Amino acid sequence: MKILLVGEYSRLHNSLKEGLVALGHDVTLMATGDLFKKFPADIQLYRKYDQGFGRKWKIIVFQLTGIDLTSVALRRQFRRKKELLKGYDVVQLINENPLGVSVAVETEIITHLKKHNKKIFLLSCGTDHISVSYALAKKFRYSIMTPYLEGKISKERFASVLKYVTPKHQAFHEFVFSQVDGVIASDLDYHIPLQGHPKYLGLIPNPVNIDKLVFQTPDLSEKIIIFHGINRSVYLKKGSDYFEAALEIIQKKYADRIEIMTVENLPYADYIEKYNQAHILLDQVFAYDQGYNALEAMAKGKVVFTGAEKEFEEYYELKDRVAINALPDAVQIASELETLILQPELIPTIGKRARAFVEAHHHFEKVAQRYIAAWGG
Repeated sequence: MKILLVGEYSRLHNSLKEGLVALGHDVTLMATGDLFKKFPADIQLYRKYDQGFGRKWKIIVFQLTGIDLTSVALRRQFRRKKELLKGYDVVQLINENPLGVSVAVETEIITHLKKHNKKIFLLSCGTDHISVSYALAKKFRYSIMTPYLEGKISKERFASVLKYVTPKHQAFHEFVFSQVDGVIASDLDYHIPLQGHPKYLGLIPNPVNIDKLVFQTPDLSEKIIIFHGINRSVYLKKGSDYFEAALEIIQKKYADRIEIMTVENLPYADYIEKYNQAHILLDQVFAYDQGYNALEAMAKGKVVFTGAEKEFEEYYELKDRVAINALPDAVQIASELETLILQPELIPTIGKRARAFVEAHHHFEKVAQRYIAAWGG
């Protein structure tokens, strides 16, 4: 099959591409690199006016005219590459807003993709109209909306998420769903809100290229290394404040036994290089299931604090923990860390289980086969 993947989040589409290519398919990835993470793409689009003086100028122009310069620049790039985006058997969008630009530009791109290709599918693996609406209605015990609902984040600062429930975006959401042949969720946080939707094809777990991730037997002869990677733009949404508070508690009690590594806004390659040294990785709080960063770390044998709720354990029929469920409770997180510090033999045990879980459910070739089946290939 000839396949076009549009957009990138946390290396999901790159890993899926590797699985599809290994199965003999012809795959092209078009993306903007996922901001500072700088993931590669075959057709690279560039987000302009997002940093420094360019960003300040973009804000001024938008306030005066309502024109988003980033969207204007990306539309020009898309129009130059339109001929490369025709003749595919399958097109898959990473999100209903796959390139993160204005509704008008996304509408133009999706209309072109629908017209000139056989089938088009949509992934739900990031904030979108259905998942945000579900979370705002407090149907989850906690979610990425919790900091906003608790008043920790202002409406203005949370605009990038709340936009998904505005009338303008709801109309766009309905347009996208009218164009696609089906919708696939990447984990339980998106699967649960989509259940019962007529276009929902089911959950296909995140693909992880196991061949590129070497299991690392932990060296526990010295200090236990705890890694916390912070993305400032989603600091509260990921629950990083709970992790930092928990680390303060642990640092005071066990400074002689642990080393804490905290990094911010690193490109993907640098991020991986840093956390390779760690035994424990603090990923995210407001989730029921694991995202891509957590899964990669689990494949390497790290003990990951992330989403691992009872719904996750029930879905995969797990009897033993493969990750630590990080609740929005700094004391609970600190208690779980303390257990690992006092019983370090648990680290390799959980790490081995984590690797086996990723191999069983997230192997990139197995997952790619499930996509082919969902697409009707």
